[in-house]
Amino acid sequence: MIFLRGGFRQTLFAATALFVAGIALSPSIAVGPVSVGPIEISARPITRFHIGRDEKRFGPLEFVGGLEMTSPSRDFGALSAFRFLKPGSDFIGVADTGFWFFGTVTHDADKRPSGVQNFRMQQMIDASGQPIDEKWEVDAEGLAVKDGIATVGFERNHRVAQFEFDPHDMKPPLKQLDFLIPAWELRRNRGFETVTHANPHGQHEGGLVVVSEKSLDKSGNIYAAVIEGPHKGVFTVKRNGEFDITDGAFLPDGDLLLLERSFSMAGGVKMRLRRIYGESVEKGAVADGPVLTEADMAYQIDNMEGLDVWTRDDGALMVSLISDDNHSMLQRNLYLEFVLHED
Repeated sequence: MIFLRGGFRQTLFAATALFVAGIALSPSIAVGPVSVGPIEISARPITRFHIGRDEKRFGPLEFVGGLEMTSPSRDFGALSAFRFLKPGSDFIGVADTGFWFFGTVTHDADKRPSGVQNFRMQQMIDASGQPIDEKWEVDAEGLAVKDGIATVGFERNHRVAQFEFDPHDMKPPLKQLDFLIPAWELRRNRGFETVTHANPHGQHEGGLVVVSEKSLDKSGNIYAAVIEGPHKGVFTVKRNGEFDITDGAFLPDGDLLLLERSFSMAGGVKMRLRRIYGESVEKGAVADGPVLTEADMAYQIDNMEGLDVWTRDDGALMVSLISDDNHSMLQRNLYLEFVLHED
């Protein structure tokens, strides 16, 4: 994997613009048989978020550390969403090439991410137990996990499906959920990037929320919905600038933290975190909130697609991010960790 920096990296990254935007991906993918065995992962530590600088604080976020992950396996990559099963440790995720992935993030004595262990992948299967090779059928982009059920958002063939969670043998979906948003309003490659459960003790009482990447209403706002819980209904998220939504998770206070991404030929790829007020996540409302931090290619970012929120053993509120390399040699699979300070 090529690790690029500065202007040269930005120039080469522009060559993959269509991949970052998700436009030029083939409608089908070449994959091998279902893989349930371990996959070798090499992880290079990232100690600085702002390249060449020692600063740690970026708005309310404090950079802890990160990893650049590589593997000899042809299936590794395209990591779209993940959720921790144990805070900051064991995780489950989905790749937009139609794979489940599992593993464990390890930390050093200073609580910085140090590696990934026990990583494995399994191809998604159909009702007959056969691997699904068509990209449009398994473009998995969003994930939520609760009470032994994994809920996955798919785009292209737009749907929200639920699976029984078994890290050793994931089965076909149990059922599909009504996502409430009219299907004709969902753009082909701009579907459900965010699938997340609200705080069980908050106003949404653990309800299930989905947010599209860039399916816009007539006012230019982004379609979203509460599809399970006491306040079911369609709402929208205010689109702020040229950023699209790639994932989200609820914070303990009931606010919704969104990961956003933009791309332009001039500026390359950018990442942003935005805090959406929980009370604005409501049927018929236009949800909105402040930007917490923003980063461009002067920082250790790539095509950032996955986010989760968890609490560290010392009580710190943590935000973890992953990137999707689109199986391109010019992009990277990153894992980043931040403390979110509430001051």
